[in-house]
Amino acid sequence: MNKPLIFAWITAIIATLGSLFFSEVIHFVPCTLCWYQRILMYPLAILLAIALYRNDPAIYKYVLPFSIIGMIVSSYHYGLQKIPFLKKFEMCTSGVPCSGQYINWLGFITIPLLAFIAFTIITIMMLILRKQS
Repeated sequence: MNKPLIFAWITAIIATLGSLFFSEVIHFVPCTLCWYQRILMYPLAILLAIALYRNDPAIYKYVLPFSIIGMIVSSYHYGLQKIPFLKKFEMCTSGVPCSGQYINWLGFITIPLLAFIAFTIITIMMLILRKQS
């Protein structure tokens, strides 16, 4: 079995289930940037599962664009929450503000940070997979 592929898939599953838990169980309404991050993360759970089933190490070619863009979106989102100056550039104009923080564990762990960590883990695993190929 390919350990980086397994670890990336487990990370994508946890991130997807965590996202669904926050919205469907706890009833947190996702903001615009949260939706973009979901659009980038949810397919990864499926793509990585298929690649794991087929033992396809070339999946990194398809996963890396999603995970790298996800890192960019989630880091911008986290910046909106934690850097007051960036609130001037907030793109969420209706509904839930992107600078809002449903959770703030230990004073710095928010939902976008959790997404950033997941996208980063997946990116690192795909880079390892690419190096192994």
